[in-house]
Amino acid sequence: MKIIQAEDYHDLSIKAAQHIIKNIQNEPDLVLGLATGSTPKGTYKQMINDFQKNNTSYRYVKTINLDEYVGLAKDDINSYFTFMNEHLFNHINIPYSQTHIPNGMAKDLQRECNNYDRLIHSLGGIDLQLLGIGHNGHIGFNEPYTSFNTRTHIVKLTSSTRYANERFFQHINEVPKYAITMGIQTILESKQILLLISGKDKRKTVHKLLVEQNMSEEFPASSLYDHSHVTIIADKAALSLT
Repeated sequence: MKIIQAEDYHDLSIKAAQHIIKNIQNEPDLVLGLATGSTPKGTYKQMINDFQKNNTSYRYVKTINLDEYVGLAKDDINSYFTFMNEHLFNHINIPYSQTHIPNGMAKDLQRECNNYDRLIHSLGGIDLQLLGIGHNGHIGFNEPYTSFNTRTHIVKLTSSTRYANERFFQHINEVPKYAITMGIQTILESKQILLLISGKDKRKTVHKLLVEQNMSEEFPASSLYDHSHVTIIADKAALSLT
């Protein structure tokens, strides 16, 4: 793992955007795996700023999102489909037909999972996958004790994950209990992984990942130890216990 220290969240966002942009410049038809949540918002903002100033083109980029809530329509304010449009896709020149997010409203969810894996395979796999990490070590929505061999699947979200996401909803009862997520094996097949970690509330998680280094399905992010090309960008607050 390559560790890059950022001064703060803003600096982390700049460094992460630069990393992604460099990969797109080197490979204009990059297959880019994307994440949602608070952590990548700043990165997407920096990518938009770069697009507006430097005209970095996303014309041939294909994107694959990690996950989506089950039961939320695309136009729901809390869907990841809406999140990605509002925070990135509406502001760059990527064709919407080249953006892909699981359908949490699919009638046959297992079929949707299988089709999503086939889609990734048809694109030649993911070249660069952006990740965040949950307090319990989850990546995507792969909760503790998820098998490292899983592919795209339906997951029941833990109480801790649902409460962590409650801030995006009016009430905890509105937070979906299930999600479609890329599996750990699917994530590990990405050629490169970029993991972003920010804030002092993640310092114990970072300590477990970088200092304890115990590979266990109890801590899903430990699966990354087996990947040959992982870059971690973390700010000083997140790294304070390392």
